[in-house]
Amino acid sequence: MVKAVVGANWGDEGKGKITDMLAEHADIIVRFQGGANAGHTIKNKYGKFALHTLPSGAFYDHTTSVIGNGVALNIPILFKELKEITEKGVPMPKILISDRAQMVMPYHILFDEYEEERLGKASFGSTKSGIAPFYSDKYAKIGFQVNELYDEERLKEKINRVLAQKNILLEHLYHKPAIDADELFNTLMEYKKVVDPYVCDVSAFLDKALKEGKTVLLEGQLGTLKDTDHGIYPMVTSSNTLAAYGAVGAGVPPYEIKEIITVCKAYSSAVGAGAFVSEIFGDEADELRRRGGDGGEFGATTGRPRRMGWFDCVASKYGCRLQGTTDVAFTVLDVLGYLKEIPVCVGYEIDGDVTTDFPVTYKLEKAKPVLKTLPGWETDITGIRKYEELPENCRKYIEFIEQEIGYPITMVSNGPAREDIIYRESPLKK
Repeated sequence: MVKAVVGANWGDEGKGKITDMLAEHADIIVRFQGGANAGHTIKNKYGKFALHTLPSGAFYDHTTSVIGNGVALNIPILFKELKEITEKGVPMPKILISDRAQMVMPYHILFDEYEEERLGKASFGSTKSGIAPFYSDKYAKIGFQVNELYDEERLKEKINRVLAQKNILLEHLYHKPAIDADELFNTLMEYKKVVDPYVCDVSAFLDKALKEGKTVLLEGQLGTLKDTDHGIYPMVTSSNTLAAYGAVGAGVPPYEIKEIITVCKAYSSAVGAGAFVSEIFGDEADELRRRGGDGGEFGATTGRPRRMGWFDCVASKYGCRLQGTTDVAFTVLDVLGYLKEIPVCVGYEIDGDVTTDFPVTYKLEKAKPVLKTLPGWETDITGIRKYEELPENCRKYIEFIEQEIGYPITMVSNGPAREDIIYRESPLKK
């Protein structure tokens, strides 16, 4: 069977931990979209890791980690990650790379940097990982698939054809040095040497695995609100972050996806620009940021301080609906133990009207949060393993949010470690 682990919100929800945890009972973990522009933080017996391309289940010796065709494959970063984890004592993971995956080219990263520089104050807050230029080229049909490394003459012809366009932009729009075709070809031949042992027809591999009854985990990057179609456009990523795209980005039939575990934080956070209705500022935000996550709320890729906010029921209900949620994993609940009262955003006021439906961007930018304040539990809940042993106000907080979003919260994460998880019977689970 296939399960998907995806984010409900802006990313940074704690998907890495949930994937790492579920991978114990999975055979194959597939990254199906996005690139090295966002990271998943994992804490286990080997230490603490920030993974950007490598699937989060790579720490088990019984799993196969797969880079699907939907991924923006940055080859140097993937193999740097492999080196980093194995140097810390992690056994070398079994890796497969789709022969249809497209590569992040060195110039994609340059173009990302140059465009953000050119836009100045109007920039998108990019991580400068080359993602927007990569996906632009993919859909303009001038991207490079891994399999193209194996026909050198055709590859040289294509490099010359693509660089004719790229070098005009570099010279006349950005006023930067041109790219040398021979140098680029040599770089790609180095990439080929590195990836060659791992390249395969991933879709055929997954088809065989499913016929053999194997369990496949699809690991999404970022969350619903960063989806290129359904997110807070244009302040989105350049790929589809929804579980539905997992079928496309991995090459499996959509009907094989039986469970969609959507990860929500017990409060909100976001990296990058864009509308964020429940955002808080000043000392209140600094305190939550400092206490948040495992060592504070800072981007796993950029190290940037995350923007902080209270839990947003409107955004989370929308995020869960678009994902097709079967189960909600509710993370970092332990962080809120310092608060006497906890505000929750239950609606948006837009032009004098209150709505619980998530709006399009131009309306979202005018929205003001409608807050309901719930009593806190003012105690450390880390280490609790049974739902009924949580403080009453903590349980009430979970149950209030569950009713507001309308999707079953079946997992509650109350600490950074893999074992800090509470499984729960939800009345909404059918």
